[in-house]
Amino acid sequence: MIPRALTPVGVALVDKPAGPSSFAIVAALRRRTRARTGHAGTLDPFATGLLVLLSGAATRLVPCFVGLDKRYVTDVDLTSTTTTGDPEGEQVEQHPAPSRAELDAALARLRGEVELPIPAASAVKIGGERAYRLARRGVDVDMPLRRSSVHALDVIAYSGDSAAVSGVRLELHVSSGTYVRSIAQALGGHCTTLRRVAVGPFSVDEAAPVEDATLLPVGDVLARLPAEALDNVSEGVRAGVLALDAPVGNGSAA
Repeated sequence: MIPRALTPVGVALVDKPAGPSSFAIVAALRRRTRARTGHAGTLDPFATGLLVLLSGAATRLVPCFVGLDKRYVTDVDLTSTTTTGDPEGEQVEQHPAPSRAELDAALARLRGEVELPIPAASAVKIGGERAYRLARRGVDVDMPLRRSSVHALDVIAYSGDSAAVSGVRLELHVSSGTYVRSIAQALGGHCTTLRRVAVGPFSVDEAAPVEDATLLPVGDVLARLPAEALDNVSEGVRAGVLALDAPVGNGSAA
């Protein structure tokens, strides 16, 4: 039976490794705390980086976190596409690497307000069924477009030369709900690595592996959120959670 205890209350910043699903990380924290546990946004199994997990009554505050901007670093192979937009999918096609000028022009088109297809290997429901389940069965689906804000899309490093850029490392600052895999696909490639380095004001530098993560007091965490994020949960609900909040210094996840 899944634990449903409302305490201990707190927020854990977890650095997810490549391999396990986000739900496996949530379950690992739940086993430690023996309390209900939620998340403020998942990562694909191949991806690493920051997961914001909420314990106990703090799960009622999820709406305060899910709309926060995200920051990522990703490596993109520009010579092939895959069915999933990442290394876990089957290769769809291979093609020549773009020139530096062609890549820079494509990146420019992806900055600002953009509309990109949601990846087929996603949890979005199509006709009442998860898209990734349809994709696994080989069902061809026209995926809907999603509007996103790409606040920053910067090149950290190029692979190859100016005539043929085979790969690129990118740093992104995007609105919540943006699929980095869709950006890689729009560039004619696929993500080979993906790391979430920040969620709103919270950095992966503050995070720890799930087995070492501690619960931060909810009051301290909420104090770092913008007012518009706090408004996603009523003042009464926030007050109720804060009444159960662990005192400062009692951040153990046992």
